[in-house]
Amino acid sequence: MIKEVIAKNEERMKKTLSAAKSEFVSLRAGRATPALLDKVMVEYYGSLVPVNQVGNISVPEPRMILIQPWEKPMLHEIEKAITRSDLGLSPNNDGTVIRLNIPQLTEERRTDLVKTLNKRAEESKVSVRNIRRDANEAIKKLEKAKSITEDDAKKAQEDIQKIVDKYIKEIDIARAEKEKEIMEV
Repeated sequence: MIKEVIAKNEERMKKTLSAAKSEFVSLRAGRATPALLDKVMVEYYGSLVPVNQVGNISVPEPRMILIQPWEKPMLHEIEKAITRSDLGLSPNNDGTVIRLNIPQLTEERRTDLVKTLNKRAEESKVSVRNIRRDANEAIKKLEKAKSITEDDAKKAQEDIQKIVDKYIKEIDIARAEKEKEIMEV
C-alpha cells in the first residue's frame, strides 16, 4: 500500500517536472527555436490547435523562425495568433510563409525573463510540495486505519521527502540552465 502511494505521487512529481521544463523552454532566450511557438494556439476549423499542427516550423538562421502553413488560408490565422501571444514578436507574412525575426534581448528584457522564470520555477516547487502533502495525508490515513505501523508511516514519509528533494533539485537545475541561456549575450 505504501509503495502504491509513493509510486503514484512520484509519477505526479515527474509530470510537474516535465511541465516545468516545457514552460522553461517556451521562454524566449534570444535564440530562435520552434519550441517558442508551443504555447501559440491557432483557430483551425472552429478549434484551437498549436501552430505546429497547421504548418511546418523551421529555423533557417539563428535569429529567425520560418512557418510554412499546409493550407494557404491559415497564414492570416497564424499571423493573428502570434500577434495575440505574449511573445512580443511581429510576424512578416509574404503570402506563402511567415517569418519571425527574433530580436536581440535587452538587459531589461533579460531581467524580466529571469523573474518570470524564477516565478514559474517556484510555482513548480510549490506543486511538488503539495503533492508531498497529499502523499503524507494518504500515509496518515493508512496509519489511522491501522493498515500500517507508525514506523512504516515514518519511513514512508522520509522516502517521500527524499523524492521531493530530488525533484526540487531537478527543477532548480533546469531553472539555472535556462537562466544561464537567457543571460547569455
